[in-house]
Amino acid sequence: MNKVRRKEITECLNTLSTLKDELQVLLDEEQDYFDNIPENLQTSERYEDSENAINEMESAISDIETAIDSLYCIV
Repeated sequence: MNKVRRKEITECLNTLSTLKDELQVLLDEEQDYFDNIPENLQTSERYEDSENAINEMESAISDIETAIDSLYCIV
């Protein structure tokens, strides 16, 4: 791999890392919201939507971490 491609991959790594951090902030905010939903609303659609959003964001963060790990192996 040449320097130019290695540099471009490093830039992608930086972008992925930034996106992961931003998504983690959103996940933390959604988790706080979810944790503070009153008990009488824990069977509501909002509760389910929040729970699904948390699960999907956790999955996305995991996928980003996997991509980062894979790219680190080649730079």
